[in-house]
This record gives sequence, C-alpha cells and structure tokens, in this order.
Amino acid sequence: MNTQNTQNTQDTALAERTTFLLPDVAAAETGFTKEELAGDIDGLQLGFQRVKIPSGGQVQFELPGEDPDNPYYSRTLEGVIVYSHNANAYWPTGEDYDDNTPPSCQSMDGKLGYGAPGGLCADCPYNRYGSDTKGTGRGKACKNQRIIYLLRSGEAIPIQLSLSPTSITPYTQFVNAAFVARRRGICGSVVQIGLKKKNNGKDDYSVATFKRLYDFTGDELAKIRAYADSFKEQIKLILEQRAENIEAEAGSVEMERPTQVMPENADHFEIGSEIDGGRSELPL
Repeated sequence: MNTQNTQNTQDTALAERTTFLLPDVAAAETGFTKEELAGDIDGLQLGFQRVKIPSGGQVQFELPGEDPDNPYYSRTLEGVIVYSHNANAYWPTGEDYDDNTPPSCQSMDGKLGYGAPGGLCADCPYNRYGSDTKGTGRGKACKNQRIIYLLRSGEAIPIQLSLSPTSITPYTQFVNAAFVARRRGICGSVVQIGLKKKNNGKDDYSVATFKRLYDFTGDELAKIRAYADSFKEQIKLILEQRAENIEAEAGSVEMERPTQVMPENADHFEIGSEIDGGRSELPL
C-alpha cells in the first residue's frame, strides 16, 4: 500500500467516530440552569480532579470518584487537551514526594521557581541531570512535569493530568507529529491517552502513550476553540495568583489579596464561583 492510500485509510478511520458532547450541549441536556448550578457550589472551594501517571509499571489510571475511598480505574483517557504547561517541584533530599507535603520550591511554568531555593529554573543546580541522589542518580532532583487539562465528553471542567518526566518526551513527539506538522491547534482534536510498562534495568515504570482519534470541524471546532481560549486565560490568572502567594509566604511578607472572581464567558467556560488561588486545589 502506498503512502497516499495509507493516509486515506487513516483519514477514514478518524472520520468514524462517536459524538463528543461539548460543555454547552451537555449543560442543556441536564435541564438545570446556570443559576441553579451556581447556587449549589456557592461558598465551596473548587478544584480539578487530579490524575497522575501510576508507578510500578501499572497500565491503568486511577481516577477519583464520588466516594474518595473508592476510586475507579481506566486503561485510557479520552478527551480534548484544552491547555497544558510545564511545572517544576523540588523536595529536599530525604523527603519523598507526597500530595500532602508541599514542595520547598515550585514553578508554575518551568521557568521561574518560588520558595527555596527559588530563582531561574535554568540556572538551578537541582534542575540539572545528575543532581538526583535517589534512584539511578542520573536524573534531576527537581521534578519536571507537564500539566495537561483534559476535557472529557459531557463534562464541564477538565481533569488535570500530571505527566511524569519520562512521559514528557512521548508527549512532545506526539504534539509535533499530530499537530505541529499539520499546523493545527491541539484543542482541535479528540485524543486518547494510555499507558505502557517500561523497565530501566532496575525497576518497572509507566509511560504515557498518545493517539489522535479524530478532528473537530465547523461549529464544533469553533465552540471548542472558544472554550479552550477562555479556559487558558483563567488558568493563567490562577497560576499567577498562586505564584504571588507562594512568593509572599516564602518571604514572610503579609499580603492582603482579594479573592479573584472569574469573568462571565457565555457558554464557553464558566466555573460559576469564586476561586481563591491561595487555598483552592490548583495545578501542583
């Protein structure tokens, strides 16, 4: 089969797909108004459902459910990547990574760190290969991550997936091949994220895999682009606020900062409540 026929077969396969339920359509089907939903969450601290790449070579994602003590598991995640960004986090030697233990230094963009030691990530000795005293000793003491916000069909708010350092290269290769080479924005397609087991000669570990399922076109494409644009601006605002709060805490500076109120965005993206970047669950 020649290259042209192969491409035609791939295009046909991509066209055979189920309907992706966009947020505005999903909201209309529930029959509840924005006012009713906003009243339900008034005064609550909102956050994203957070998912991580599992350890030990496991090939299933653990996702939070309605009961915190009973998560559910899935071999793949499907949805639209509406935004992603780099992030770094450093815990001192001897401290293990723990969701309940804040890092001593963190960066919301992988460029500038806040805390101890803080400063430019590119100049930080903990962000150099060979600085990790655990494991093989070839890695970095600072944990580099890529935070992905994945909007699934029928849901209003994306889940937050943290890519581990070993999954960043596969993600970069996927983006280059599936989107950059086609001059297409990442939010314009539905993707599938899976897992595969690898071994470094000592331990098994899990690495994310990526596959483009199909592209949006026409009105669907316009709506998902509007949602992604609005979401991106609000996440940037939250991250900026978070960085300022961490910087103030690290310097023992008293800072009075009013709670940010997110703007109305029609049917594109609206959290519908106040988000306090210093207390709410945020990226990292």
